[in-house]
Amino acid sequence: MALPFARSLRLCRWGAKRLGVAVTEVRRGVSFKLEEKTAHSSLALFRGDTGVKYGLVGLEPTKVALNVERFREWAVVLADTAVTSGRHYWEVTVKRSQQFRIGVADVDMSRDSCIGVDDRSWVFSYAQRKWHTMLANEKAPIEGIGQPEKVGLLLEYEAQKLSLVDVGQVFVIHTLQTDFRGPVVPAFALWDGELLTHSGLEVPKGL
Repeated sequence: MALPFARSLRLCRWGAKRLGVAVTEVRRGVSFKLEEKTAHSSLALFRGDTGVKYGLVGLEPTKVALNVERFREWAVVLADTAVTSGRHYWEVTVKRSQQFRIGVADVDMSRDSCIGVDDRSWVFSYAQRKWHTMLANEKAPIEGIGQPEKVGLLLEYEAQKLSLVDVGQVFVIHTLQTDFRGPVVPAFALWDGELLTHSGLEVPKGL
């Protein structure tokens, strides 16, 4: 039986708070930082926890604080703020990275998995100079886009959509249909270079 909306929303809030994640429901764009306690040991955060860089060796696992929230197998990091409603927009600057994934994931996705591999994360992947959507380890190509220095992501929670945005010409490149069932957080994975996030932005006009 379907739960009444108010009760369902309270449960979503409870789930996010239980995991120590802030919840955003305001109309303006979500503002977030990267959550160090989720970051794989090969990743280092910088610029006030808004950027992430990959290290070939990374930190010694013994020197990383033990935490059940940390990704153990894949170079993934999640944001510290969950979304349960509304339209939200953020941008990602790509620096010297030829292989990365950006998108959103359930706040409680498995820490032994990678975003794009399971069915509780929705991502845009860049590898071998090509873009793909990824869900449950299945890829679909995205045509007509190279490797821009900056891309945007538009999350529409009620519409169940995540879109990749051209920030230069301000248009949607591709939209991924989602299946949100609870709080989701911005999610990132990379295997070289750096990603720098820009959040708390207004949704651009025309989107």
